[in-house]
Amino acid sequence: MNGQGGEHAGAKARLIRLREVRTRVGLGASTVYRYLAAGKFPRPVDIGGGRVAWLESEVEAWIASRPEAARRGPQ
Repeated sequence: MNGQGGEHAGAKARLIRLREVRTRVGLGASTVYRYLAAGKFPRPVDIGGGRVAWLESEVEAWIASRPEAARRGPQ
């Protein structure tokens, strides 16, 4: 597997696994899944065999949204 998904929003979609998601966002796995359960983190996609991955573009968009969320304060 080369980490490439299909087309998403007109651009090549790249799938990233939890290890890379954690590295990029600076959060532990339990925090990622807690945010996911609360609807505050992008949903992963099923890639088969009980495995999931995230669309890189969605994770990057979430990262970009964080400074705005920090300025708004707790919700």
